[in-house]
Amino acid sequence: MFKRISVLVSLTVIIGLSLSAAVYRAVDCFDLFGGTAVAAERMVFTNGAVFYRTEEADTEDGEPPVTPEKPLAVAQADPTESAEKPSKASHTGNTYPVAEISTASSNMSYDNIAVQNNTPYDPDIGALLAAELPFSIEDNRTVQVLIYHTHTCESYLDEDAGYYYDDFYPRSTDESQSVIAVGDRIAESLKENGIGVVHDKTLHDYPSYDGSYGRSWDTIEKYKKKYPGIVVTLDIHRDSMTADNGTKYKPTFEYNGKKAAQIMIMSGYDDSGDFPFWEDNLIFAMKLQKECEDNYPDMTRPLDFGEFSYNMDFNNGSLLIEVGTDANTVDEAAYSGELLGNALSSVLQKR
Repeated sequence: MFKRISVLVSLTVIIGLSLSAAVYRAVDCFDLFGGTAVAAERMVFTNGAVFYRTEEADTEDGEPPVTPEKPLAVAQADPTESAEKPSKASHTGNTYPVAEISTASSNMSYDNIAVQNNTPYDPDIGALLAAELPFSIEDNRTVQVLIYHTHTCESYLDEDAGYYYDDFYPRSTDESQSVIAVGDRIAESLKENGIGVVHDKTLHDYPSYDGSYGRSWDTIEKYKKKYPGIVVTLDIHRDSMTADNGTKYKPTFEYNGKKAAQIMIMSGYDDSGDFPFWEDNLIFAMKLQKECEDNYPDMTRPLDFGEFSYNMDFNNGSLLIEVGTDANTVDEAAYSGELLGNALSSVLQKR
């Protein structure tokens, strides 16, 4: 079952800043015959740099979109190709720098959390934080949380060398190098805290990237039928930020003297009626953002609140979370997964 994706074009200009970049996995889908562009595009501001990202979409007639253009950050590689470079393979060619960042622009803040609001809605962050969680977790260890990955092959660097090679391809079917490793750590933390969880490792974006969200929607439905008690669904991704000079950015923070990847929580908005519980998800997102910052300062990038759904319209406990970028190491991202699992457990178990 394919869900139609909310479409958004958000454009913001920061005066005096000239650095711009593009996210590699952003995929524009075009109906070449009708001349219609079907895309959902947004901009992310990190340390003064501008980054774009698009969401895949189905064409209006139900046919799958055409093959996307090559991603800008790795122009030699097409995300629809099946070839995957092994994570331990030797690399060749030029090297480009990896720059660490820990701050990002936002247009809203409250206490110790920041929000990038790209909607016409003006949220009262204090009231949302004070509201009750719109769902509850039973204390019986049955499966109530689903972790899955729409873009399962999104991977990380295997070492912190301060640079990457121009033939680096940040997608892999190796579970130890991809977002699956992050999902594993989140699941471990939840289980240790007494919360029942299932972690799906289906490769929704391999061998074809197009249609990933439709396939992951089917996966959510499958698990909901098998485990009716599921009330939380988390789509775990990783981001990518590459400047036009080739520099890749890795958002980091430290906790207990150990480096970790910053996360970005995403929550969608829709005033058309097709996404009736978006505010429930926003309450969940705000509470999780606050819990992360209260316990692990600087863990989060600004919460991304925008006019999109990304399968978060399945139920009122759905979030998409970006853990680091392709310039973070898998160890940094996995450590964040552990901390995220602890913060999530605290949010879900508060009465």
